[in-house]
Amino acid sequence: MYAFTTEQRQARLGIRHRLAVESRSGDVAEIARSLVVLHATDPATVHLSVAARGTALGPAHVERALYDDRSLLRMLAMRRTMFVAPVELAPVLHASCAGDLAARQRRTYAKYLADAGIGDGDPESWLAAVADDTYRALLARGSATGAQLSKDVPALRTQVNTSPEKSYSKPTSITTWVLLLLGTEGRIVRARPGGSWSSSQYSWAPAESWLPAPIDELDAGVARAELVRRWLRTFGPAPIGDIKWWTGWTLGQVRTTLARLETVEVDLDGTTGLLLADDLDPVPAPPPWAALLPALDPTPMGWQSRDWYLGAHKEQLFDRNGNIGPSIWFDGRIVGGWAQRKDGEIVTRLLEDIGADARALVTAEAERAAGWYGELRPIPRFRTPLERELTA
Repeated sequence: MYAFTTEQRQARLGIRHRLAVESRSGDVAEIARSLVVLHATDPATVHLSVAARGTALGPAHVERALYDDRSLLRMLAMRRTMFVAPVELAPVLHASCAGDLAARQRRTYAKYLADAGIGDGDPESWLAAVADDTYRALLARGSATGAQLSKDVPALRTQVNTSPEKSYSKPTSITTWVLLLLGTEGRIVRARPGGSWSSSQYSWAPAESWLPAPIDELDAGVARAELVRRWLRTFGPAPIGDIKWWTGWTLGQVRTTLARLETVEVDLDGTTGLLLADDLDPVPAPPPWAALLPALDPTPMGWQSRDWYLGAHKEQLFDRNGNIGPSIWFDGRIVGGWAQRKDGEIVTRLLEDIGADARALVTAEAERAAGWYGELRPIPRFRTPLERELTA
């Protein structure tokens, strides 16, 4: 079995994740393609992930790619998580992930409605009719927020308490449910937000008016194989458990998908990893590099087994739910954390000694990050111990 050293993995990370200076890009969509997708649970993450990997790019370039060129698209996919994807990848994500997600959520919502006595004895059909009415209302408006659509479709204001036995649970409207279903079905898309680039208050648009072409219908098996192929090219080599975790699929689905691909097993310091069979050539180590990655960046969130780049820093940089905060990287591993204070200052803390030359690279990246924020002060959606400490 071919032995793949940690140093080789870190060299690949630097080059293929466009963090090494020589691999950075001035093309927003190309940066997204390099990472398969950009993590977008926190809207600011998308912009800051591009900033860390971009050359001569600003927030306006990301907004142009999302809302004018529309080369990128927000959609729910793996693990019911929000991502920004290259628009050509939308059919793959829809067939491999979003379609199953829509079916699961439809059953879940129908159960909540049935328990609440809503839906005239057939809550799933009732919900589908509300979704159709909402879609037609959106077609008529061209674009709209959830609040605007709820004025056109009174049923969207239906209140459901999903956990009535819990004292803290309160009734909520089904607007979010219906918009999620329409989105995962590929009928509507998230359009421009109502505020800054860190806002999560999106308007919605019909897919046919927003996308250059309808989302192609792909075979689910073919789509899963293409998604894993892209993931292995960017994140491989990695154990099969990392693929299962990142995709959110069952182990059986992962094994069936891998059977469609030509892969080889490699030794990762005693753990068996997988790599595409045509991707065994070593990647030359790039010159020393540093990067400041935002909370939930796709690089640290790309693997479940993280010791080879995280070291002993998990307790300070991750929250209790496994979400990473802002992290400092040097030559393929995490060496510290950072935060933006209320006055806009970018403050860093190194958790290990990396030497004067490396510290200078970190300082330069901190200055670069400050330029992206401008007057904005977005707070990470998930707060980690070190980020809280640095901003106290």
